[in-house]
Amino acid sequence: MTKLEGEPSTAEQQPGADAADVMVRWAGAPVPLPKPTGHFVVRFWKSAVGKKWVMAVSGVILLFYVLAHMVGTLKVFLGSEEINRYAEWLRTLGEPAFPRTVVLWGMRGVLILAFFFHILAAYQLTRINHRARPVKYQSPRDYAAANFASRTMRWTGIIIALFLVFHLLDQTWGPANSHFVRGDPYDNLFYSFERVPVAIAYIVANLALGFHIWHGSWAMFNSLGLNNPRYNLWKRYFASGFAVLITVGYVSMPLLIVTGAVSR
Repeated sequence: MTKLEGEPSTAEQQPGADAADVMVRWAGAPVPLPKPTGHFVVRFWKSAVGKKWVMAVSGVILLFYVLAHMVGTLKVFLGSEEINRYAEWLRTLGEPAFPRTVVLWGMRGVLILAFFFHILAAYQLTRINHRARPVKYQSPRDYAAANFASRTMRWTGIIIALFLVFHLLDQTWGPANSHFVRGDPYDNLFYSFERVPVAIAYIVANLALGFHIWHGSWAMFNSLGLNNPRYNLWKRYFASGFAVLITVGYVSMPLLIVTGAVSR
């Protein structure tokens, strides 16, 4: 193996050391790195950074949805005319440029894709973490840097997914609501929330949603590269404030109706 010009000899590097025991720097041509294969989008998706980015973008879409849905559903406190008119407005959105319900189904399609990729990215990230640490911690872990919401993201996500299926059966399709009337969300909501087990299910699920949003809305900033320490305080304010707003808004409906504080 050749020695670089001007480089000290092995004896100069380590006086008294045997030449066979001394590592000499390679002076030949650099070893080429393997060229990336596949389309950029595919490589990006396969990386952990790409999956986190997809989770963040889909999470932003879902945050907008839960906020808009909450504002619309809270119209139940304004009476049947207000919320039923809002539901009809959603169906006629885009007319006459688009046929009835076309824009509504377009928004539903975006939400379905956001849910799908959010769940898929979360699952695959979990698999990556498990492969990186196949053996679980053998001693009690120190959670000083991780709060309850961050440690339970997986379970709150499962609760939300199961609740979403029930919510669709209860308020959109009707099999879980024996008094379901298509186009009459006011009576559908009141009948559901007047039943104690259903009201409890809605309250528990929305508490889980609040914890999920609390950590998720904080983490999405970091996943999108917005992790400057100067903004950490404002990110925390946003995450906490948004989570409280959504939780109070959604929980207030089943809670006030099942307790009789608000009646038809």
